[in-house]
Amino acid sequence: MLVQREDGLELSDDPARLDLDLMHRELSQSYWSPGLPRSVMDRAITNSWCFGLYTLEAGQIGFARLITDHATFAYLADVFVLSAYRGGTGRWMMDQIFALPELAQLRRIMLATRDAHSLYAGIGFEPLAAPETFMQIVRPDIYSSPTKSD
Repeated sequence: MLVQREDGLELSDDPARLDLDLMHRELSQSYWSPGLPRSVMDRAITNSWCFGLYTLEAGQIGFARLITDHATFAYLADVFVLSAYRGGTGRWMMDQIFALPELAQLRRIMLATRDAHSLYAGIGFEPLAAPETFMQIVRPDIYSSPTKSD
């Protein structure tokens, strides 16, 4: 899948185009996965449907990852756009991803965000209708613990 905008911005799900060094730098410094080991990121990429956002001049400038069974459920994770390219490009990336026919067939798509609620609300996400039915296991320091698995 390749989508191009008139100004040269591109969205692709070709894993060969992903700049893994850039992605690891950004993700390992993000609030949601600080200290993420490269081997863990590589495994996550391999087992997910990934999208890179590119410009001709700069190469990869953004990323989004869907963890999905391609039938009923997906979880949107690891979304970023480099700060120099924000201001509409993230929304364009999300619009293109969520326009894919494969996503229209999924019963539930989830995400967690600390600071981008308005972006995701604009593409249809809403707060959990019954948060009391959801449970989680959270290990925020897993990448810095002595028993980390990488």
